[in-house]
Amino acid sequence: MKQPEKIRILKELLRQVEHGVNVDAGVLLKNPTESYVCPEQATREWQLFFREQPQLIGLSGDLPQPGSYLTLDDFGVPILATRDAEGVFRAFLNACRHRGTTLVEESRGAAKRFTCPFHGWTYRADGQLHGVTQAHDFGEIERSCLALIELPAQERDGFLWVHPQPGGDIDLDAMLGELSEELGEWHVGDRVFSGATTLEKAMNWKLANDTFGETYHFARLHRNTLNNIFHSDALCYDAFGRNHRFVFPSKGIGSLRKKPESQWSTEGVTTVLYYLFPNIQITIAERQITLFRIYPVPGQHGRSRTVVSHYFSTEALQHIAAGTKTVIAANNVYDPGARDGNAVIAPEAAMEIVNSTLEKEDYMMGERTQRNIEAGLLPHLIFGRNEPALHHFHNTFRAELGMPALETFS
Repeated sequence: MKQPEKIRILKELLRQVEHGVNVDAGVLLKNPTESYVCPEQATREWQLFFREQPQLIGLSGDLPQPGSYLTLDDFGVPILATRDAEGVFRAFLNACRHRGTTLVEESRGAAKRFTCPFHGWTYRADGQLHGVTQAHDFGEIERSCLALIELPAQERDGFLWVHPQPGGDIDLDAMLGELSEELGEWHVGDRVFSGATTLEKAMNWKLANDTFGETYHFARLHRNTLNNIFHSDALCYDAFGRNHRFVFPSKGIGSLRKKPESQWSTEGVTTVLYYLFPNIQITIAERQITLFRIYPVPGQHGRSRTVVSHYFSTEALQHIAAGTKTVIAANNVYDPGARDGNAVIAPEAAMEIVNSTLEKEDYMMGERTQRNIEAGLLPHLIFGRNEPALHHFHNTFRAELGMPALETFS
């Protein structure tokens, strides 16, 4: 993010905090609860958003060196992602070409060859068939025609994208628009993968996304956790086509007034969160990144799965390894009282804070909301003027489905 944009955002947050005001979308909207329980809509969403569009599967740190691999099955196509001997990111259907069984069961690791557990056929990291067990008995085949089924894959600015269909197109310029350059400025490919957690919950995938749509709830729901660190009811929000950026301040943001604007930084005084259509939420800071990938559970409109992945800078990990004082805080926000400017949050503490807060507070509310919606008596939910990210998220996916925009609540 360029300095003039940082200054604009930080000035707006300081204005809100100092005047006790919040972001203002101008209107209130009604969101029909049918959107969270309609099986037909859920089927359309699954097909259009997850089977027919490129998917962000992780960051470059998930495949740190040639021979690294990653497996996942979050959007209906079992994926084997590799970094081949030349360092190229590739993606394949995780299925042996002999009898179609799963080739790799482990979630991640490193290997020069992948051996099918059923009959022992082996493949290279570039997908080529390397060996056929007892080939003289099996019969004559053209090995070059039996490589793993390759899927379109693109690595750019540290992000790993895969299209679920072999003939699919990945047009990141069209997908990310004006946000593309800014995301590249974060150099996310330098971060080291440090762990992941999967949360499967009894709520629609859109309710899981709604959790990330406002700070209005901080002072109430998170009064003993995030509210100790962040200002509730303050937000700088900007939409970029189908995507958006969402920045909220920590309670140390007032310290910026003691510095010239040329030295202002979002680091340590804000959390910067990006939403990437349709299902990605990602907090990005210099030392820590948390990636949230939110998926429906196909055939179950009232269930969703969130994969939470954590990445840290090499610098942060070196500080921790050297015994530098660690501070228990969230999303790269440091204890304002810490005298050591190098104080950072230990990875295990950061992961526990994010995971437990999300699961035990936010997602608990989401599951309760889903239950109440399923009762069939709530006609709609209300999105306030201070919840513009919710306005944008729901109107964006509705437009993609050919549905009318949300109506004004009055």
